[in-house]
Amino acid sequence: MLKAADALGGAGYRVGVVSTDTTSWATAADAAVRQTRRWDSDSVVDYGAATGRALRLKSGLRFKAMQTIAGVIGPSRVPASVAIRAYARVHDELVSAIVSQRPDFIYGGTTGALAAVADAARRLRVPYAIDFEDFHSGEHNGPGSDLTNALAARVEQLVIPEARFMTAGSPMIADAYGARYGAHPVTIHNTFTTMSDAVAERPDEVLRLYWFSQTLGPQRGLDDVIRAAGQAGVGVELHLRARVIPGFLESIRELSAAVAPRLSLVLHEPAVPDEMVKLAQPYDAGLACEEPHTLNRQICLTNKIFTYLAAGIPVLMTRTRAQARLEPELGDAAFGYECGDVAGLARIIGQLFRDRAWRCRSRAAARAAAARRWHWEHADDRGALLAAVAGAIA
Repeated sequence: MLKAADALGGAGYRVGVVSTDTTSWATAADAAVRQTRRWDSDSVVDYGAATGRALRLKSGLRFKAMQTIAGVIGPSRVPASVAIRAYARVHDELVSAIVSQRPDFIYGGTTGALAAVADAARRLRVPYAIDFEDFHSGEHNGPGSDLTNALAARVEQLVIPEARFMTAGSPMIADAYGARYGAHPVTIHNTFTTMSDAVAERPDEVLRLYWFSQTLGPQRGLDDVIRAAGQAGVGVELHLRARVIPGFLESIRELSAAVAPRLSLVLHEPAVPDEMVKLAQPYDAGLACEEPHTLNRQICLTNKIFTYLAAGIPVLMTRTRAQARLEPELGDAAFGYECGDVAGLARIIGQLFRDRAWRCRSRAAARAAAARRWHWEHADDRGALLAAVAGAIA
């Protein structure tokens, strides 16, 4: 959505932004982003623990009540108003924030905003478009996931029919929405502006691997990376940038000490979106070690891959369905392995450590792949979004 706002503003549209504020690190990151942008309007729905306590309490009570009703009656049988509020915690506040800006066209996505985009557009009698960055009705697993996924499906059914267009974050996500609803989303990859390769070659004492996300916790494939580093028997630095789920860092440190004595874990704080490509540059390779524990994880293409390519570093990726399809397109910039294949990953890590020429070729291939296709300014990404918006409001 940030790149969409930038692209539309650059194309001459008057752009208003509506967002939420829920966590302290994101508040700081948002403030840094706003210093470099001047949108025509900017509304924040704040329900952070420190700054939005009243709304946090109000929305939390409403959310739990709606989820209880939906769980008892059934997601497909409760009124739409209940299903929406059982799925999106601050739906009402998002709708109010959107309506207050009086837009002529609304484009939005992520879990909590899907229904808000459609509801606000109906109130204003303006067209809208939806972004499916993920396959939301196949996004969750674990306790309560059946209810959440069913609520997501109900919301998808409500917002798709009247959308002027839809976008999806990967070809397989677009295909999944087509198979389930007969929809035809435009695939717009979460690519980024490339950066020149300004990183000097370093000595070979250690292989530096990089991974980032919003949160650091289980089911991220990092256990396999640690075990593979141990099997490779080479010096590895594993750099992790994310908020840590309590207790998880200790568990992987214990694992590292037990199976990978030559591995060093280095934790970094989350950073602002505009810095993510630059921050990935110093490393030898980036990790996209997704575990296929949900349908969405099997078919999505995360922003990790395209961040690494824009930074000019190769990608070590699990062969989920979507990533396996992308791997041949990246050539020497991608090293694929099956999820759980620790020995296979260990061979890749060992060869990258020992073969400087291979590392150089893979970096060159990453830069070439980004320059050729996998950058935000490409006609099939930013260009496709601008074309869809122009067609929707013509």
